[in-house]
Amino acid sequence: MASLAEKILGRAVGRGLRPGEVVEVTAQRIMVHDSIAPAVRRILTANLGHDRPLHPERMAVVIDHVAPAANLATAESQRDLRGWVAANGIRDFHDAGDGIAHQLLIEDRIARPGEIVIGSDSHSTSYGAVCAFGTGMGATDIALAVATGRTWFRVPETIRIEVTGSFGPGVGAKDLALTVTGRLGADGAIYSALEYRGVAALSVAERTTLASMAVEAGAKVGLVHPEGLPAEQAAPDWLLADDDHEPRGRRLEIDLDRLEPMLARPGRVDDVAPISEFEGRAVDVVYVGTCTNGRHEDIARVAGLLRGRRVAAGTRLIVVPASRASMAAAVADGSIATLLEAGAVIGPPGCGACIGRHMGVLAAGEVCLFTGNRNFRGRMGSPEAEIYLGSPEVAAATAVAGRLGDPRAILEVIC
Repeated sequence: MASLAEKILGRAVGRGLRPGEVVEVTAQRIMVHDSIAPAVRRILTANLGHDRPLHPERMAVVIDHVAPAANLATAESQRDLRGWVAANGIRDFHDAGDGIAHQLLIEDRIARPGEIVIGSDSHSTSYGAVCAFGTGMGATDIALAVATGRTWFRVPETIRIEVTGSFGPGVGAKDLALTVTGRLGADGAIYSALEYRGVAALSVAERTTLASMAVEAGAKVGLVHPEGLPAEQAAPDWLLADDDHEPRGRRLEIDLDRLEPMLARPGRVDDVAPISEFEGRAVDVVYVGTCTNGRHEDIARVAGLLRGRRVAAGTRLIVVPASRASMAAAVADGSIATLLEAGAVIGPPGCGACIGRHMGVLAAGEVCLFTGNRNFRGRMGSPEAEIYLGSPEVAAATAVAGRLGDPRAILEVIC
């Protein structure tokens, strides 16, 4: 059975492929964000003598990493990027406040099932949520793709994640993603394709969490089988079809019925254990957001558990939506009002403090429960801060308790 990665790359070159082959393909979409755009433009100028994209209609440019600008140098860089976008007729441009690139490319259906989408950010694996071959590249590779419209890949081996059962109360896609990362290890899927099967019931938001986290195990791409996608994002028949042969590669089987709320310990995304091993650890900051868990569904889950409750004294709750649409939906259903009443701080849509450059960076000695994707030392500010990774539900329970908490305790009270 051809894997999803083999199907997509094989369609791009017009023949069947096997893992290990090297192929050159057309990049149907190329995403560049504000932090990497200056380097991409410098490489274009140095190597080509100009910095014009060959296919501006394939470009998507997003200001999200430091949005709005936090200092003069960033403001000037973003001003120059806006000028470059206008001069080159790039239509898919998202300015500060629109949201995170990965969320926007999925939300606006810029990334489509079966397409090859590359981006100047490692979490471009997120596009696998809609079964696009999404992957991140460095500035040089992105610059060459901008200049030529082409790029190359080694066809990845596939690790097939076979999922059975259903999520229990207080358990969700983030717990599945952390479990997979913990079982594979941070380098257990180097240049592989993680292919999720048995998840037809998951929403696009939940699929995005899985695809976003694929790179944390070293994967080149994270592809969620497109069965169950909404009609407006439905996959073509060739991508949905399976043959009768046994798939190549490794398998990992996970029973959702047995999953618990999970956390990753500070410093390593793959150092994962159930919440019961951490309960009671005092927390200074609960941070909800990023391309992994900043969507409307995530915000609504946090608000649902906080309704009628207050954030614990001595703990700060920061919520940064992944997109303008996510924020609007959370306003419309009352989630934002609930969060404000509970004592949360709401930030403008974007990456926020995920890379430690603005909007809620951590001081030395502070402990944070983060719904993002990375908890490396110094990731969100001081290298002396501690970052635990967890789900929106764990974030809500922690915000109420002021300590790492199990959301199932709150759900028992609600029920």
